[in-house]
Amino acid sequence: MILEMVRANGAVSLRELARVVQTSEVTVRRDVRALEAEGLLDRRHGGAVLPGGFTRESGFPQRAMAATAEKTAIAEHAASLVREGEAIVVGAGTTTQELARRLARVPGLTVVTNSLLVAQALAHANRVEVVMTGGTLRGSNYALVGSGAEQSLLGLRVSRAFLSGSGLTADRGLSTSNMLAASVDRALLRAAAEVVVLADHTKLGADTAFQTVPTDLITQLITDQPPPEAEKAGAELEALADQGVRISVVGAPPTPSAKQPADRGGDAVRRDLSLPAPRATGHLSGTPPMGQRVSDLAPRRR
Repeated sequence: MILEMVRANGAVSLRELARVVQTSEVTVRRDVRALEAEGLLDRRHGGAVLPGGFTRESGFPQRAMAATAEKTAIAEHAASLVREGEAIVVGAGTTTQELARRLARVPGLTVVTNSLLVAQALAHANRVEVVMTGGTLRGSNYALVGSGAEQSLLGLRVSRAFLSGSGLTADRGLSTSNMLAASVDRALLRAAAEVVVLADHTKLGADTAFQTVPTDLITQLITDQPPPEAEKAGAELEALADQGVRISVVGAPPTPSAKQPADRGGDAVRRDLSLPAPRATGHLSGTPPMGQRVSDLAPRRR
């Protein structure tokens, strides 16, 4: 059962495996070790992936069912960053689809997207204007790709881009396993003054074939709290913060030493990570009203 899930999804967290097979994470971890010893899968940051250097893209039904609670919390926090009257771009993905469902309540918003699922989520929001790119439909994720999509984005300028992907590392930034999807995502980020990446902890440390957003162009990462055994995911967050990425962790319980009260604006509780000081020269600033900054460096040159 475990091997079948990993083959179907490409990467699965121990938490998700334990939920599906209805057993404890301790038992799942033991079984994963046994399968790794046989060369059938690799363990990585609190989960299991297919053997080899790169993870591959899973089918949409599998992605939609994976880490649903984490995606909901990430989307809720991302939506809290969006202001009335703002113009933004939203890329394709199951997490960005969750974000779109929450953007319907923001009046005067303009959303540019290449995702049919994002557009569908906003179709009945009478105070939100939806602008779709052109392009060729990619059925595996219901997104428009190709030269038509990229050409329609030329000359566009918006305040923020919200993007997701298949993997995120400090070395390469955000990546995806499909060349056409990566090319459109790069066009989306070029249209935005800031780039916000939405990635649950199972994406941290995963590396896929095509880079979409280099680390130095990621303004902010919104992710969930990695489980205790996901040491590599925690290390990846530290490395991202060292490179000046602002990080918001959602769904994390408050620590005893935390001076900041729990956010009363929603169900997700957020906290600052305790990370070492960034290598780059910069300064730490206070916590913004709508999120927590792990590292807030001086503006980087693009």
